[in-house]
Amino acid sequence: MPDTTTDSGLRSFVATAADSDFPIQNLPYGVFRPIGAQLANAKPRVGVAIGDEVLDLAALERSGLLTVAGGENVFAHGSLNAFMALGRSAWQSVRQQISGLLRHDEPRLRDDSTLRQAALFPREAVELLLPVEIGDYTDFYSSREHATNVGKMLRGADNALQPNWLHLPVAYHGRTSSIVLDGSPVRRPLGQTEGGKFGPTRALDFELEMGFFIGPGNALGRPVPIAAAAEQIFGLVLVNDWSARDIQRWEYVPLGPFLAKNFATTISPWVVPLAALEPFRIAGPAQDPVPLPYLQAAGNWAFDIELEVQLQTPEMPVAETIVRSNFRHLHWTIAQQLAHHTINGCNMRPGDLLASGTVSGPEPESRGCLLERTWRGEQPLELPGGRQRTFLQDGDTVILRGWCQGDGYRIGFGEARGTVLPAIDLASAAG
Repeated sequence: MPDTTTDSGLRSFVATAADSDFPIQNLPYGVFRPIGAQLANAKPRVGVAIGDEVLDLAALERSGLLTVAGGENVFAHGSLNAFMALGRSAWQSVRQQISGLLRHDEPRLRDDSTLRQAALFPREAVELLLPVEIGDYTDFYSSREHATNVGKMLRGADNALQPNWLHLPVAYHGRTSSIVLDGSPVRRPLGQTEGGKFGPTRALDFELEMGFFIGPGNALGRPVPIAAAAEQIFGLVLVNDWSARDIQRWEYVPLGPFLAKNFATTISPWVVPLAALEPFRIAGPAQDPVPLPYLQAAGNWAFDIELEVQLQTPEMPVAETIVRSNFRHLHWTIAQQLAHHTINGCNMRPGDLLASGTVSGPEPESRGCLLERTWRGEQPLELPGGRQRTFLQDGDTVILRGWCQGDGYRIGFGEARGTVLPAIDLASAAG
């Protein structure tokens, strides 16, 4: 049965602006809790964003309008893990059902005022929560432009890329306990810098990334073939893997990032399903040398996703766009990342998060972090009012956005926003 959920002609009975991130062609999943005095004890449940409203999937399932094979009450949980574990067949079935129920000419939900009141919430009437219980987190280094720029700063133009970089997707294992949701503040980290000095980082940076969540997972010792990647990739989110560059420079040899990365990673609240991105598949950059067979995939695995970063200082009345990039620039695709991660038999589990690494493009304005954008602080970023930034200061707010532009609609990812708080005072904290 062909997937009709991305048809550009679809319309919903829920009012949706032409520039909304969440038209009926998107239907991203999230976890929410209704707010208000009368709902003080409301439990988290799974929902879908449609226009400026949130559709309660647990309420639809209770009503009998939504059925999930093999997953009774799967949407009443406070995470997406149980649903993701069911696999692609269940994802496709549920998506088709939700799309059908929301169409402008389908009366079952549209004309049932009682059910609509119980199942549709204005966005401002809910609290969004982390959508997934994230068991493991891996951050890749998959943008050739980013890796080249950083390599030039560290080793010079002749040795910018390490010998392995064009042969495999480089990555490190991150920390899940400090993954936070859009809107969460980020405390400036303390740590050691060059020469064993100690104090707050003076080179706090953002990283413009995207990440994807694993569905069913694989058994220990059984790799995921690249041809099966679509069976495992549930959906994508925006990721800001905050970085302390001066701490990183001192600590990363020989084992890579540690305290410079594990203090905070921000993700967007809505998980855009892989199915919603199908119309935006495109050919990625040419890969030379040709990857080994286990990294060769049929079809296109790059996606035309516009990405941007905005920065707002405490003195600025509105945020300023400082980065414009695109996910299509990524050298190593998400399918290759997954295939490489599991080729040694590493077992993925439902809810594992794999992030792309900084997504930079060929132009200066497409460089996806301040380290590149200001070339290690040597070329300060000019902001309105004569202000400058080399790295982030306390009170600065960073906003990541992403979207695919379709024919009369857009598939958006919402925002991944965070504001920098001052470093903690160790003396007062100890007291």
